[in-house]
This record gives sequence, structure tokens and C-alpha cells, in this order.
Amino acid sequence: MTNPPTDQQKNWTLEKLEDGRMALNMGPSHPAMHGIVRILLTVDGERVSDADIEIGYLHRGFEKTCETVTYNQCIPYTDRLNYVSPFINNAGFALAVEKLMGIETPARCQYIRVIMSEISRITDHLTCIGANAMELSAFTVYFYLINAREALYRLGDSAAGGRVTPAYARVGGLTRDLPPDFKRDTAEAFKILKKNLDDADKLLTRNRIFYDRLRGTGHISKEDAVALSFTGPALRSTGVPYDVRKASPYLVYDRFDFEVPVGSEGDNYDRYLVRMEEIRQSVRIVEQALAQLPDGPVNHPGYDVILPPKAEVYGGIEALMAHFKLTFEGVKPPKGEIYQAVEGGNGELGFYIVSDGTGNPWRLRVRPPCFSLTGGLANMIKGGYLADIVATFGQINMIGGELER
Repeated sequence: MTNPPTDQQKNWTLEKLEDGRMALNMGPSHPAMHGIVRILLTVDGERVSDADIEIGYLHRGFEKTCETVTYNQCIPYTDRLNYVSPFINNAGFALAVEKLMGIETPARCQYIRVIMSEISRITDHLTCIGANAMELSAFTVYFYLINAREALYRLGDSAAGGRVTPAYARVGGLTRDLPPDFKRDTAEAFKILKKNLDDADKLLTRNRIFYDRLRGTGHISKEDAVALSFTGPALRSTGVPYDVRKASPYLVYDRFDFEVPVGSEGDNYDRYLVRMEEIRQSVRIVEQALAQLPDGPVNHPGYDVILPPKAEVYGGIEALMAHFKLTFEGVKPPKGEIYQAVEGGNGELGFYIVSDGTGNPWRLRVRPPCFSLTGGLANMIKGGYLADIVATFGQINMIGGELER
């Protein structure tokens, strides 16, 4: 038996009958919607007169899952928030727990976290620009940028042992140090990146079709972006120079010379330009960090924080006991609450943790940048053409893992 239409559905029918407007679904099966977002559109011809963004087709349960495991066991789950830039998620979560515990990692660890985070930021922006260009039929650019991303993925794999989900950070340090040839391999990877980025720049930036598809579409004002809690390239495209690395420096970002690129129009084209320049700025940061990289350990010395070396575990009872306690019970921050933010690929990524003194988080919340951006999508597409939705949705760079965590 068919359910009777709701009042909302009746209104849509009346709209279609009386003034020619139609109610349409875009997604979740639409390829540009990534299979997990549905846009309920009211259209007048080719123009979008109203839109309602519906998430809920993917739910990972990140926050509640993390409350049932130890702090270090949360690290693999953070990989899967924004799986295009996982090193940033790892570092952000580890920093939050370390802030709660009142500890600081060695200088070499902090430099390495910056290096891997910026490499992750580059891969995030390459994926966004390449995929968005492909969705607008610029297929060649996709191969240029994904080829560059592959070189960077190999760097991450060499350091962490995982291409996409590295789980590289630990509370108090890292799983391992960088490999001996990492500086040389990074220089080689950046040669590929710079060449392919220049090729993409020549193909896209002054391309009449690409320019017309992005300039003036997906516009949002500075005031609306701030009111909707936008961060990252989407906010900076409106002219607001907010970047967590500058506003609230963490790790060793205050030791590097880099700029925060901003736009002025708040449209898709400015978001594209901001991301292109951010890639170049991230290259600058990595090159400076590698030049300044100090020697020394990469882990906190306390055995109540980091697993002891295997040689000591096999030969000493104290190290053996510490190994078992950390493995089964995990680190135990004091009671309290903390919020730690880092600059993710799409904006401010923050972790809020409440500790009850045990080895598991009592409460954990994540502030993912994509949630606010997707919430503001309706404002950005109203009044535009149906075809502009693909360009706008691609430029906010929605990542499902952190959107529905």
C-alpha cells in the first residue's frame, strides 16, 4: 500500500502545477555526490530556486567508537576521517591527547609531523582540483595531478608503511623515524609535483571554459561564510585570512616563512586559485622543515607514554611491565577536558576530549571542516544553474569520512 503524500510533497506538486517549478533529487546515487549526499532541489527551468542538503547515507560512528578503545587505538580511526590527508588527522588527535597530558614531543618529532602534514595537505588539494576538473570534463588535468599525488603517496608509504591509512602518529611521538633517503626522495617527488602543477596551471587557469564554469559560481559572501563557520580555502576565498597555523601556531609552524593565500570574490574560481597557491606554500614549508630538521629521538622518553624499545622489554622487568600496561590499558591522561585544533586540508580540524582518568576517552568529539561547508552548500547553489552544482560541490571538497563521523 502506498503511503499518502506528505504536506511537503503536496506543496512540491502544487508548485509544479501552478508556476512550472519542479522538485528533483540529485544524489545520493549521482556520481558527483559521492554516493552519500542527497540534494533536494526545487528548480525553475535550469535555475535552482531552493535546495535542501541531506546527509545520513553514511555513518561511521567515529566518536562513539573511539570512546570504547584506548587513545592510541583511536589513531587508525582518525586516518579514515579525511582519508585524503590522514597525517593531519593523526597529528591533530595526538596533539590533543598530549595537551591533555601536559607533555611535549621531541623537536624532531614535531618537525616530522609538520612535514607529513604538509605533504598530506598537498595530496588533498591535488585530489580536489584534479577530481573537480575531471567532473567538468578536463580529464587530462586529472592524470597530471594524480600522477603527482602518486609520487607523494610513495613518500608517505616509505615513512609510515601505509599509502592511504598510515596511522603514523602515536601519543607522545611516531611509530618510526623517517627513512635515511627521505630528503632525497622528497626533492625528487617535488620535481614531479612542480612540473605537473605547472602543466595543470597552463591548462586550467586561463582556460575559457574552465574559467566560465568557476568564476561567479558557488559564490558566498564574507559575512555568510563567517556566520556559517566556514574555514579553510572556502573561507579564505572570501578574503578572510584565517589559518590555524598562523592564528594559533602549533608544532613548529612559527619557525617557517609562508604566506596564507586569500581571494576576494568567494566563488569557485577563487577557491581553485587559493588551493593552487596553498600547494606551493606547503612545498615551501616542507623544504624549510627538511633543511632545519634536527637530530634526536622522535618519541617522548616516558614509558608511561611510549612503548619501551624491544631490547629493554626482553631484558628488563620494568620495561616489560610498562609494555604490557600500555598495550592493555593505554595511556591515562588526568581528568579534564581539552580542545585542540589544526589546519586540515579543508579547514579547521578540532578534537574535543573529556578524560575521566582511565585509558579510554570518556567523551570525544571532532570538529570536521566538511560539516560546516556542506551545511552552507544550499546558500552557494541557490540562484545558480543546475550544472553549477557539480563545480560548487567539488570545490567545497566534501569528504564523507569526516562529514558523517
